[in-house]
Amino acid sequence: MKFIKKHKLINIDWPNFGICKRLPISNFKDYMKRISKIKINMEKKKLTHLIVYGDREHFANITYLTGYDPRFEESILIIKKEDKPLVLVGNEGKNYLNISPLVKEGEIRYELFQSFSLLSQDRKDSRSLKDIFIDERINKRSIVGCIGWKYFLKEENLDAAHSIEIPSYIVDIVRELVGYDNVINVSDILMHPEYGLRTYCSSSEIAFFEYSNTLASEGIKRMIKNIKVGMTDYELAEYTKYNGVPLSFHTIIGTKKNFNLGFPSPCGFIINRKDPISMALGYWGSNICRVGWVASSELDLPEHAKGYVKDFAGIYFEAMNEWYMNMRIGKSGGELAKLILKKLPYKKFGIDLNPGHLIHLDEWVSSPIFLGSDFKIHSGMYFQVDVIPFSNKYFSTRMEEGIIIADKNLQYKIKKEYPECFNRCQERRNFVINTIGIDLPEEILPLSNMAAIVPVFFLEPNIILSLK
Repeated sequence: MKFIKKHKLINIDWPNFGICKRLPISNFKDYMKRISKIKINMEKKKLTHLIVYGDREHFANITYLTGYDPRFEESILIIKKEDKPLVLVGNEGKNYLNISPLVKEGEIRYELFQSFSLLSQDRKDSRSLKDIFIDERINKRSIVGCIGWKYFLKEENLDAAHSIEIPSYIVDIVRELVGYDNVINVSDILMHPEYGLRTYCSSSEIAFFEYSNTLASEGIKRMIKNIKVGMTDYELAEYTKYNGVPLSFHTIIGTKKNFNLGFPSPCGFIINRKDPISMALGYWGSNICRVGWVASSELDLPEHAKGYVKDFAGIYFEAMNEWYMNMRIGKSGGELAKLILKKLPYKKFGIDLNPGHLIHLDEWVSSPIFLGSDFKIHSGMYFQVDVIPFSNKYFSTRMEEGIIIADKNLQYKIKKEYPECFNRCQERRNFVINTIGIDLPEEILPLSNMAAIVPVFFLEPNIILSLK
């Protein structure tokens, strides 16, 4: 039986892993492969057409397939077995379409559909959606799959296959043309935790996600290193040095006055000694979060929180080592969920969400990690180290950041195509294993510049958790 390591506190200077240049999310060949793969999935499901919906909040699936992200309005991508895909955009999407390599190279057709535009804008220059669908040969002989941003299980909806979450004014027209039974939800093609296409990240995606993680982790690092008693959360947020890369969620800073809201934005509250604090920053493809106390040592904690490290944060850290040890290709998500429930009992640690989930351009794709899950960890998965404990007594702690699961073949591709990215990941691995003491399996590549760094007293950030 392997010896289970115990936590300790160490005082170190945080390592500097460097910053990478921004890279394209994906390249032309990547997008062409995805269109090809999705057509293969259409064949398997016997679909004649696929309608992929996107808007500002639910952009990730259409962006993954095309490189185009709807910024102000809705958009749909229509894919059929023959002919090039067609993307429909509104007035303000039209000029932005060339962000897509497929549009620039003429591999995607496009058409203006002005009902996707914002209210009171011009509507006179576009055809009706019904006419467009008819021209795309959507008819009584068609079987149309819809991809929005989620699919449903039979446990939550007995007619899960026909539960479509994209706007009814789109779905109603399709159902009118093909019949109710022939319009089905197939978001699982992209998002299912075991076989969804977005759970198999390419080397170019991984390189971009590493850039995103370094950007977000350096922002959180600056906030932690510059936190001062008496400053406002607005002043603290300025240390993110936001540079314009799209955010995947609003920036979070929670203090004593608003941490109970779960996901609070900065509100102008004063940061005081003995306060709990949480902070999270996420760009497309990343979410870095750290949680702790505005304190210099245990002496600064309120009486009810004394023992925070020994009885709460340290136990969490030990459990996360075992979580990492079991994050291996072929391991079932159910085993990981069972492990965390055993090591961090709900009554004390209050973990409500999945102990780890898949992330991509959007902050949450799906998760193979839940009790009873037989879904296996596979190469190409991009995990958010997102095990969220909460206690009314001790508040919380966190090691939230991104890791890639990569077998030898995928690691070889990353090393060959993005050697600097690969080298930084190896440097982070060495730090996590040799300085922090976490037993990382060989298939894990840490993407964050704060990899496994968990400060417990934010006024003394160099005091961090480790294992002995």
